[in-house]
Amino acid sequence: MPQNSPNVTSSVKLKYVKLGYQYLVNQFLTFLLVPVIATVISHLVRCRPDELITAVKSIQLDVVQILCSVFIIVFMSTIYFMSKPRSVYLVDYTCYKAPITCRVPFSTFMEHSRLILKDNPKSVEFQMRILERSGLGEETSLPPAIHYIPPNPTMESARGEAELVIFSAIDDMFAKTGLKPKDIDILIVNCSLFSPTPSLSAMVVNKYKLRSNIKSFNLSGMGCSAGIISIDLARDLLQVVPNANALVVSTEIITPNYYKGNERAMLLPNCLFRMGAAAILLSNKRREKSRAKYKLVHVVRTHKGSDDRAYKCVYEQEDSQGLVGINLSKDLMAIAAEALKSNITTIGPLVLPASEQLLFLLTLIGRKIFNPKWKPYIPDFKLAFEHFCIHAGGRAVIDELQKNLQLSAEHVEASRMTLHRFGNTSSSSLWYELSYIESKGRMKKGDRIWQIAFGSGFKCNSAVWKCNRSIQTPTGGPWEDCIDRYPVHIPEVVKL
Repeated sequence: MPQNSPNVTSSVKLKYVKLGYQYLVNQFLTFLLVPVIATVISHLVRCRPDELITAVKSIQLDVVQILCSVFIIVFMSTIYFMSKPRSVYLVDYTCYKAPITCRVPFSTFMEHSRLILKDNPKSVEFQMRILERSGLGEETSLPPAIHYIPPNPTMESARGEAELVIFSAIDDMFAKTGLKPKDIDILIVNCSLFSPTPSLSAMVVNKYKLRSNIKSFNLSGMGCSAGIISIDLARDLLQVVPNANALVVSTEIITPNYYKGNERAMLLPNCLFRMGAAAILLSNKRREKSRAKYKLVHVVRTHKGSDDRAYKCVYEQEDSQGLVGINLSKDLMAIAAEALKSNITTIGPLVLPASEQLLFLLTLIGRKIFNPKWKPYIPDFKLAFEHFCIHAGGRAVIDELQKNLQLSAEHVEASRMTLHRFGNTSSSSLWYELSYIESKGRMKKGDRIWQIAFGSGFKCNSAVWKCNRSIQTPTGGPWEDCIDRYPVHIPEVVKL
């Protein structure tokens, strides 16, 4: 027998011990109630019919008591159903897919960088090293204005990109759901860095001639996690507006934010951010439940803006030459880890089974009372979710979350492949990832999905969804022409 067989046997035994513990704790109430119910039933079975009739007749209630009891029951039931939050359903969503003419292969990106930064070869070399390790593929896209040498980021070209990505996603949404513009009651558009006047939400109202009483909102400056903030805002509005449809549009406009300077911390976004947009239709209408894809279960938002380091780790500023860009701090990953820790501390009790919560509590008490050096227990979130959509902000972000949450390669596959195929599309990346899971045919009724996003400020936001019905492999969509090629192997370094 091989020498390592005792270790294998031991690990198998520990696995079954843990499974037994989880089942025992999670089913504790069942184990507690079954004997009580069995005792009551056995007692009733042993009673003769005449004894049961006598027991019922012995309960003396007059008409007034009966009416009062009925009134209290009806009143309490009414209060319960009126105070119960309205269910919010995700009817469907669409993602923008850029044309082939907007694609930026590595060779094109580097050639443009050499021509634009010809006086600073060190900056060109730095961008090449970042791109080699970025996890991006050869098919990501940049808007037309960035393809010029030098780039031509005018207000007109920025509006042109906004109209292209937003209108394309919304057109697909209306075609997919069969709804008409007049059916939209709430409109929310989030775009962090491009905030023109009139707003992007006004642009959508004008294009589709939406109703004059529509409740429209435009969110800006909130970073890559703004998509979940928009979902949270839509959920709150759908609690107070009955029988309503909410259209959420998440995007980032790249054109006006291409950095042409030499500061390394501000060159990073040029290498990672790419075109993208998503349109999401939410509804609280009961008749939409049957065809809706998902039901919104939880939204948890964490804001670390009170800490100066966190506030400035993603910061728009001018460099020494007066060129505006986004400065990404070296502390970004450490701050993101702290924000994630705060977020999962809040979301854990809402989603984790009792077995994991008990282990976490016992470990916490042990560290406080007995030994502070005890290793903290990391809850197994794989017991709470079947699918994970981690913001495709970069390879380091995905690596860090995979490590901290102890996820398998399959759990982060959607995030890695989205980063490879589309790049960092900011707040819309979560929807490209969800579309990847659906295109692979992995989404089943009852599956739970955890969307995690990070954004400037610094924020970590989570949304939890439950699949409302088994989803067939979609036709169309951003993955239609390439899903069969994925997953692909992504090397640590791609030599350019």
